[in-house]
Amino acid sequence: MENGTLVTTSDLTKRYPMGEGQEIIALDRVNLTFRRGEFSGVVGPSGSGKTTLLNIIGSLDAPTEGSATVLGHRVEELTAKESANLRNHHLGFIFQTYNLLPVYTVFENVEFPLLLLGMSAAERKKRVMEALEWVGLANRHKSRPAQLSGGEGQRVAIARAIVKKPELVLADEPTANLDAENSHNILRIMQNLNEQLNTTFIFSTHDDKVIGYLLRKITLNDGKVSKDKVFGEKGKGNKEQG
Repeated sequence: MENGTLVTTSDLTKRYPMGEGQEIIALDRVNLTFRRGEFSGVVGPSGSGKTTLLNIIGSLDAPTEGSATVLGHRVEELTAKESANLRNHHLGFIFQTYNLLPVYTVFENVEFPLLLLGMSAAERKKRVMEALEWVGLANRHKSRPAQLSGGEGQRVAIARAIVKKPELVLADEPTANLDAENSHNILRIMQNLNEQLNTTFIFSTHDDKVIGYLLRKITLNDGKVSKDKVFGEKGKGNKEQG
């Protein structure tokens, strides 16, 4: 379904034990739905549950109670192998630290997710160069991470995240280590990918620059959804900051 539901959470709850019978409630009965092609963000102060929510959607963590359904799969019911298969085939991840492998070239870093899919060398080369074209770094494919600026490193991380053309990209504070100019460049690239490929993006952020591009802003406070606002049109971002 072209504009169908990609992610649904139902009373999603996550608790972390702290010892001596104490616990932290990171998520408290969160109910959300994300549809194909959204450019959304989960915002809120540190400790509000943003990263925990993305980790569960990305099957990197499991809920304590409730459920998260991602592309038809209930995360809490997946085995480790099934979770890895979901991530490898359908999800892309962008973090505030680029996590590039320093001994490999830009091309090899972007190619890595494709090696897990059993793709031919010719198809891998085509996909990698296409992804590097999307982020404007095709001419740096032989460079190593140490030769890149911070903005270029994050662009490589974006290329790696979208090289397999995933249905969903989860971006956790992707501009945290970038200056304003590079942040806007990165955000425009992701905005274009959202428009051209209909890739769904869900951000975790408290960066006003990111928030200015979102078409939907979900606010978490103490693990609960306090606000869920849709605004703007695709390609225009929104006027609200903060």
